[in-house]
Amino acid sequence: MKVFPYLRLRGAVSLRVDAVRVKAPEQPREQLDSRARSVVERVVALGLAETEDWETVTLTVSATIPSKATEPGGPWSDVAVVAVLTERTTNTRVMSKLVPESEGGREWRGELQVLRSDLLDRAGLTVQVVATVDGVPGRIIGEAADDWIIDAGSDTPTREQSFDIREVGFAKGPRWLQGFTDAPWIVNAAGVLPTVHINTDFEGMTDVLGAEGRGPEGLVNELMVAQMAADVWIAVFHSAIGDLEIEDDGTPLFPYGWQGEVLREMLPDVVPERTLEDALREVHRRRVGATGWTELQPRIQYAAMRRAEVPRALAETVRGLDRLKREDEV
Repeated sequence: MKVFPYLRLRGAVSLRVDAVRVKAPEQPREQLDSRARSVVERVVALGLAETEDWETVTLTVSATIPSKATEPGGPWSDVAVVAVLTERTTNTRVMSKLVPESEGGREWRGELQVLRSDLLDRAGLTVQVVATVDGVPGRIIGEAADDWIIDAGSDTPTREQSFDIREVGFAKGPRWLQGFTDAPWIVNAAGVLPTVHINTDFEGMTDVLGAEGRGPEGLVNELMVAQMAADVWIAVFHSAIGDLEIEDDGTPLFPYGWQGEVLREMLPDVVPERTLEDALREVHRRRVGATGWTELQPRIQYAAMRRAEVPRALAETVRGLDRLKREDEV
């Protein structure tokens, strides 16, 4: 454990990558879709960019810091929040100051631009809270516990997997799964990562899981994986909302780790046109209150389907099946 000779900020500092854009000379900016970002594993995959000759990438970064950092009369002054990207292979270090989204607020936001030539492999992205302490400027009083990875070449935004997939026959598997023998899969959001348990006893499941290409099985595979991902988003959302830490004044706090990141991703669609903190309070109020929780379920489902890109997968499946039908008729 590190020991610092000055007072440090207590409480979690969280980091999010909200958007990613790449730019090539004399071409419009390309904004990468949500497939390029995994908020569960905190990874950006730049290999998904369609602009092959892009030269710069711009990351839209958000951070949440403890409110005590900016409280009047605190032990710190000149508080700043800085996004820091480091690439060890090229010995690159890029920094950008974030700005508060409200006066004295906990939410900070900004952009960080990096040259493609500085990204050879995988870069680490973190956030640091810097302030003047005891008259000494530039001291780090807090930083994000979990960094992000910016992967320059990968087509998959994952450290390993965005969620754990386990294939098991439910009929003779763990006791708790034996009650779901007619289900194709079950999501468990209680572990370190959400886990999808796939029922290999379900007819045709193994064949579909291994299918690739433009045939019927490959199309069904893509749609099924998207639906699994939507189920993961929903399960994690409910798990996180059901286990919030509440301050003495009744204010709910974002969970630490990927549960909190999932809430931050989904809340703008669940409770639109609210700040993240207001949206969290509203969802918590409805869940523990007498009314309103049921009315939120369609919006939670909608938010999960958007993040898992179910509409895109379904549209591509329909077009693919139509194409195969026309080919059969020729």
